[in-house]
Amino acid sequence: MVENAVTKRGQLVDCTFIVNKRSPLYTVSDDKGQRQEKVRLKEREYGYLNWDDSLTLEFNGSAPAVSRIKIEPDTTATTIFLCGNSTVVDQNNEPWASWGQMITRWFGPSVAISNHAESGLTARTFIGGNRLEKILTMMRPGDYVVCEFGHNDEKEHRPGDGAWYHYVYNLKIFIDKVRAAGGHIIFCTPTQRRAWQDDNIHLKDTHGDFPAAMRSVAEREGVPVIDLNGMTRTFFETLGFEGSKKALVHYPANTYPGQDKALADNTHFNPYGAYEVAKMVVTGMRRLQLPVVDGLRPDWQDYDPSSPDSPETFVWYDAKALDTQKPDGN
Repeated sequence: MVENAVTKRGQLVDCTFIVNKRSPLYTVSDDKGQRQEKVRLKEREYGYLNWDDSLTLEFNGSAPAVSRIKIEPDTTATTIFLCGNSTVVDQNNEPWASWGQMITRWFGPSVAISNHAESGLTARTFIGGNRLEKILTMMRPGDYVVCEFGHNDEKEHRPGDGAWYHYVYNLKIFIDKVRAAGGHIIFCTPTQRRAWQDDNIHLKDTHGDFPAAMRSVAEREGVPVIDLNGMTRTFFETLGFEGSKKALVHYPANTYPGQDKALADNTHFNPYGAYEVAKMVVTGMRRLQLPVVDGLRPDWQDYDPSSPDSPETFVWYDAKALDTQKPDGN
């Protein structure tokens, strides 16, 4: 929410931001009357802070100091709802991170981010878990719903599964329901995996037809698309075979307490990588000229994945929550 707010002795700085607060419960009204339904949380989500209907603030840094906190309800902010998997979710524990929890950095107090993504989900299981229905009960006309799926959808092998049938069918459900509720739907093609060709210079294409299928249904239905697939390819290839490890959860053994084995995850981002991908999403929004970019903070600067920020100069103070267990999905 706030990046490296530095103050001198005796100096005070006001920082204002919007936090989305929610629970898994929601109310459905139909011809049978009103009834309460619930998002089908995965076991790992119980105890996570983003579903507890509470506000928890954490202040980190070399010498964090807070003078006062003022909390007020907001009923006017535009909300961006996020749908997706482990590359989007609010990762609860270090050293994992996703662009959905970093994009909050770039929007001022006129825009709220409501992240409903979860590790291991597909477009189908997101809908089946009542997450889209939960969003629709919270959404107001003019809000945005951003969807990134593909990593896990490509591993579904039931009859009819695949890029050109169930995947596009479920994406069409997102389109129709969001638009019927007065919202704006945005697609993001899936982020690349760090999977190198034999030359260790260029990435393999591990997503098959899924990015093309997303672009196809988007073109047919007039849905704006942010090409995260292409931008993360450029990002990884710019950093190179070794340098790209610094954007993902690659850490030698004993980097963290109780971590007796090396971490080498070529899908899930660390804070630096998530921060850079969040910039790609914002860049995509600006290229699409979405009105919501009027809510960006004044220090935003346009981003080019072929010229990323240096991982060596990126500053991140770890939160207290730590878990070296790899998130669901790949």
